[in-house]
Formats: sequence, structure tokens, C-alpha cells
Amino acid sequence: MPWPSPATTPPTHPKSGAAGLTSTATSPTDGPAHNRGVSAPSPGLHPARRERPEVHAAPAHGPLLAGFLTGGLVAPAWCTSWRNDATTIVGPLLGLPEFPYLDLPRPEITTSHPNGYLWKRDHVEPWLGGSAVAWVDDDFTNLDHAWAAERTAKGTPTLLVQPEPHLGLQPEHLTEVITWVSQLPRARVA
Repeated sequence: MPWPSPATTPPTHPKSGAAGLTSTATSPTDGPAHNRGVSAPSPGLHPARRERPEVHAAPAHGPLLAGFLTGGLVAPAWCTSWRNDATTIVGPLLGLPEFPYLDLPRPEITTSHPNGYLWKRDHVEPWLGGSAVAWVDDDFTNLDHAWAAERTAKGTPTLLVQPEPHLGLQPEHLTEVITWVSQLPRARVA
């Protein structure tokens, strides 16, 4: 299911059931959730294919992400050109529950940085509105990091976590998100 913008639908804190400041964590599937750049599947990686390039999913990422999500500190969303396939193909391959995805368009581009920054940002930014975000992607540029710093300076906490493309998501990336989210001020619940 495409996820409505957190700017128009306040997130509900999963433990209290009350609306409050819950950060959104976005992640692509085609970078951090697998090891990119491998010419053949590495031992222990599971290939997934559906009208797109093969992805070699690292099974260890499933329990890593599942453990991260049980903390209830973030509202997860896939932010990938895989769209719904992230939740119906890659998620089950990793043993993850279904969670929402941002319904990105299919742009006619030849680079992921047609304007010098990650193309997804043009769609993520209005979707987020004024919501805090921890965004995990392996394809940010310096312009993306400058955008995050400016957004944070204007009062909207923004964390970009950039795994090494050939290594993918690591426990320290999720530790960085947990540490960052736990330091955010919480909205008072009436």
C-alpha cells in the first residue's frame, strides 16, 4: 500500500497509540538491503527478480531490520524504485513484515543524480513535509547532505545514513539511526 505523507497523516506511536513525534525511516532495496556490485551471488545471498535487475539479498539483513523495527522508534517505509515489489518480494525474502512504500514515479533518467542530487529527493521532500526523517540510501551526494543539514538547521531533524554500496546495511547504520532518534524531543501527548 502506498503510504500517505507523514505531513498529512500524523504517525501514531506504536507503543502508546497516541499521535506524537515518530520519525520516519526510509530505505531503498536496491542498495543498502543487498550487496550491489557483485557479478554473481555470494554464498548466503538469495536472488530476487521481477522485471528488473537481479538483487542479491543478504539474509542477515532480515533479522537485523526486524530487531531494529521492534523498538517502535520509527515508522518504516520503503523508498525505492522497486515500489510495492519491495514489500511483496524483497521484504518476504528477508523475512520482514509488510510495511508501506513511497510510490515513486518512473522517471526517464540515465543517472540517479540528474540535478546533482539523488532524484528521489524531489519526491521524498514534499511527502515528508515537516516530519523528521532518518533516510538510509547508498546513493546520496554532497548536495543531499547539504539539504539535510539545511533542513535540520530550519528545525526539521534530518539524518542521512549512507552505507557503502558494496557492503550494504550494517548494524552500525541502525545504531546510528536509533541513537539519533532517541535524542529527538518527543511531542507531548494530551
